[in-house]
Amino acid sequence: MSYKKFIASKTRKMQPAGFDPATINPMLFDWQASVVRWAVRRGRAAIFADCGLGKTPMQLEWAASVVRQTGGRVIVHCPVGVRQQTKREAEKFCLDVPVSVVDEQSQVRDGISLVNYEKLHRLDASSFVGVVLDESSILKSLDGKTRRQLTEAYKDTQYRLACSATPAPNDYMEIGNQCEWLGVMRREEMLATFFVHDGGETSKWRLKGHATADFWEWLSSWCVFMRRPSDIGFGDDGYHLPKLNYIDHVLDHGRPQQGMLFSMPASTLADRRNARKETASERIEFVADLVNRSDGPWVCWVNLNNEGEELTAAIDGAVEIAGRHTDTYKEDQLSAFAEGRVRVLVTKPRICGFGMNWQHVCRTAIYPTDSWEQWYQMVRRFWRYGQTRDVEVHCVLSELETTVLDNIRSKEREADEMIAGVVSAMRESSIHELRRDRFQDSYKPTQRVKVPSWLQNASTVDAAKTGCSIAATAAT
Repeated sequence: MSYKKFIASKTRKMQPAGFDPATINPMLFDWQASVVRWAVRRGRAAIFADCGLGKTPMQLEWAASVVRQTGGRVIVHCPVGVRQQTKREAEKFCLDVPVSVVDEQSQVRDGISLVNYEKLHRLDASSFVGVVLDESSILKSLDGKTRRQLTEAYKDTQYRLACSATPAPNDYMEIGNQCEWLGVMRREEMLATFFVHDGGETSKWRLKGHATADFWEWLSSWCVFMRRPSDIGFGDDGYHLPKLNYIDHVLDHGRPQQGMLFSMPASTLADRRNARKETASERIEFVADLVNRSDGPWVCWVNLNNEGEELTAAIDGAVEIAGRHTDTYKEDQLSAFAEGRVRVLVTKPRICGFGMNWQHVCRTAIYPTDSWEQWYQMVRRFWRYGQTRDVEVHCVLSELETTVLDNIRSKEREADEMIAGVVSAMRESSIHELRRDRFQDSYKPTQRVKVPSWLQNASTVDAAKTGCSIAATAAT
């Protein structure tokens, strides 16, 4: 090993493992093309870009570059319903590499294959030279077994790309899962290098004070984190969000809890779940009346199976997508809704909350829970770049659940502050990474140093014994 390689092996920055793309789709914006070039040169990278910034065309162009360079095949894993949308994006951007939707290995053809996460066990991962995880934040929510399967299946795949809009900036386990899947560093190694346990709780980690700057610089060597183009040094023309209006509908519970003179807000998660069940009929009646009295498309988000069934029956022309339905049914109904053939969609956030682009919708009804990530994903299906109208979010809940809204709004403010801090901390490093062509060593030896006489004498003795010799001079 040369001295230069030895020094490079000690750096915490991820070394490039990709190639220079020969061409980039001219339909991409300049900043999108810059991100794609960077990701292709990295070989294994992550694009954490906010909703509506074009992660789908960027990941498709990344995959197409790998296909052109290697002549091999690339697999893209998507949430249910997203792969048909991704195929439409490939046609929209005139991708010059074939894109096909598959359910098993026998259907895989040359080019890019789109498959749902649930079909991983039907594929031969070794047959692909590249892999993309669309909505890769799913690594956090997947059970440990499936997450290990994804990591194990693609541990030898040369080219890997993770794409997500919502890697939680304060969830270091999720960041660790993403970098471990990419092969950058094991999660445990990342935690040991940059973090310490916060107090006596082993599940909580805090950045080491002296390692903060190094952590963000290391992060920018394998991922780009952006809310808008200016976060990576480009202009924001055309990237301004319309107004977001929260409209809260707090329904009278009508009967106090046992032993209480007045209805009191539920204080525990169990109490809030019970309150939702007790007030289901009132909330269903209210939302059905709200939607039936209006025109245009709606999405109604529910949490319980009976809520979905009863609300669908109460709304004229509504279609439900639930866990009991087949993937084919889900994809057909999602396509019908995206094309305007279905006016009202009723579903759960864990089923359709990830990856869908519904800028044609500007009104939604939500039965909120304490999950900020689900809230973010539900709202961001509509309030995203490309939306031209103000968005109305109707929050429907009983007076027992008002603490839920307080909790969600508090988490929303904290998340905005955290994400702004992350982007600010990574901005300079990200711009530097995106604008340079190759990793450059700053170390350039210019002086030759003479080996000390005592070492020369020792080497002469050793040479006499072993028949070996060393050079009298060395470059440093």
